[in-house]
Amino acid sequence: MKEKNPWHTPVTIIITVIGVIAIVALVTVAVLQNRPVPQKYKYGIVLDAGSSHTALYIYAWPAEKDNNTGRVQQTHSCKVKGKGISSYASEPLKAGESLKLCMQEAEQKVPRKRHHQTPLYLGATAGMRLLNMENSKASEKVFQAVGAALQKFPFSYQGARILSGQEEGAFGWVTVNYLDDRLKQGLETIGALDLGGASTQISFVSDNYDGSESPSNSVTFRLYGNDYNLYTHSFLCYGKDQVLRLALAHQTQSGPTTILDPCFHPGYTETKNYSVLYDSPCVSDRKPLEDPVTFIHNGQGNFQQCQEVVKSVFNFTTCKYSQCSFNGVFQPHLQGPFGAFSAYYFVMNFLNLTDTSIPLETVKEKLTSYCATPWKEIVKQHPNVKLSYLAEYCFSGTYIITLLTEGYNFTSKSYSDIKFIKKIKGSDAGWTLGYMLNLTNMIPAEAPDTPPLPHAGYVSIVTVMALLLFILFIVSLRPLWPSCSKQPQIV
Repeated sequence: MKEKNPWHTPVTIIITVIGVIAIVALVTVAVLQNRPVPQKYKYGIVLDAGSSHTALYIYAWPAEKDNNTGRVQQTHSCKVKGKGISSYASEPLKAGESLKLCMQEAEQKVPRKRHHQTPLYLGATAGMRLLNMENSKASEKVFQAVGAALQKFPFSYQGARILSGQEEGAFGWVTVNYLDDRLKQGLETIGALDLGGASTQISFVSDNYDGSESPSNSVTFRLYGNDYNLYTHSFLCYGKDQVLRLALAHQTQSGPTTILDPCFHPGYTETKNYSVLYDSPCVSDRKPLEDPVTFIHNGQGNFQQCQEVVKSVFNFTTCKYSQCSFNGVFQPHLQGPFGAFSAYYFVMNFLNLTDTSIPLETVKEKLTSYCATPWKEIVKQHPNVKLSYLAEYCFSGTYIITLLTEGYNFTSKSYSDIKFIKKIKGSDAGWTLGYMLNLTNMIPAEAPDTPPLPHAGYVSIVTVMALLLFILFIVSLRPLWPSCSKQPQIV
């Protein structure tokens, strides 16, 4: 008679099925429990409405935040075509229309499910400050047109406003220090130097400045558990475009029909309109009483003489404080390294002078040679650069060196403490990231996604299933027990 196979009994089959199910369940629970938890992100959009152009920046940060402060990163940028929104004062609807293409890009870049939760801000800087000074009604109409255009998009529009110069400087300081990981680690901070078309800002932390001598220049931040008492000042009308107007105004005070400008290349000549030159609050009160309609602007190309023209726009004679930068504005002693961005970087990069390890005297020699280069040669060397921009680099480079050394008091020794920067770790240097970082403090955090089971529950289930499998294994061997336990008999 054929011996019955113990593995074919119904009990054994049932035990095997239960064992397989238990193994599958154990593996499934382990996989679900230990799979990577996707990090949730929040997004924010900031439009930087500067004097010469507008730029859109998209920022993202983990929804659960870090020490109540979002770890903000720039994920996308878009430069709006055309001039700054302040240039549309006479046709405000075009200011709103100009933002359309970049806003459509933002719709594509921000996940659709996050659109309605994504705050959208527009911060206007010196260009709109000047327009508001000159014509507040026109400024208001531009903002209304911009607001109407932005509200058509599916984001959470938080309004448009003019940033104060102090805010612009302070948020620029936050940006460069945040990106360089100095705020989290409590390291020595970097000063911020920002140069735009209509204003310039300086911001830094100084050990000998407690805010008492000039309280209006003091801003306090609390970020990542640390307090920072910041000196910051913004000089309206001292951006590179407005200073050029000031310099030309100085040379046309008597209403001449021709000027020989040392800040433009030899051979440069252009007919310019007096009314256009003086069409800015920065120079409107300096317009000659009797002047022709136009003047001929000729270049001479002399760096040293250009410096003297630039110095004429500063006031170094008045200071009621212990020390000043210029125009009677208090400034403590410079301290630590500095990051110089925006127009500082773009001008010095074009001139190939971003390396501050080069001695300051060598920089001046290079500028002397560049400014003396005939205009025809400059045009030939840079065929793809717009002529109106190309013509101004000699002036802009001279202004930057004069502003840093004569205005802010950098010396031949401390000049090397400056680093000209465009981006840090993929994010643009400027006020917008600092602004967004500060605003995330007011945006509630979300709880992070968690595994399906708490750790204790997961351990308990795994333990029970492991014991069950062990017991099933022992029980499944029961049919073999008799044959294994039988001892051979001796006859």
